[in-house]
Amino acid sequence: MNKIKSLSDLKKIREEQNRSIELRSKGEAAEKLVQVKVAMATCGIASGAKETMEFLMDSLEKRGVNAVVTQTGCMGYCYAEPTIEVTMPGKEPVVFGNVNTQKADEIIEKYIKGGALVDGIIPVNYETIQTKE
Repeated sequence: MNKIKSLSDLKKIREEQNRSIELRSKGEAAEKLVQVKVAMATCGIASGAKETMEFLMDSLEKRGVNAVVTQTGCMGYCYAEPTIEVTMPGKEPVVFGNVNTQKADEIIEKYIKGGALVDGIIPVNYETIQTKE
């Protein structure tokens, strides 16, 4: 453990701990929050997913949107990277493709805050098979 040498070191540790606690508490009530998953496989990272994820985390917090942003592996849409999946409370997830910071801004304003669909949605290409028991 690092030694605390100044008040600023102590404040930095406190901020890190507060972020950790906030992340844990959001995780326990995730179904009540806007959930954003960013595909961070190699193809996504190469296409700019890291910048998109950082933008989403900063922008959602600055705009007061109660959301949790997480990273995930490949979603299978390599042709449309960076891709994100947005799940609004009580609704089915929607996957958006080619999400740079400009498109992410539009998704936040129009879809997450306003409820209107925007261009860039990747249609569902599979259905879960329900078996009879």
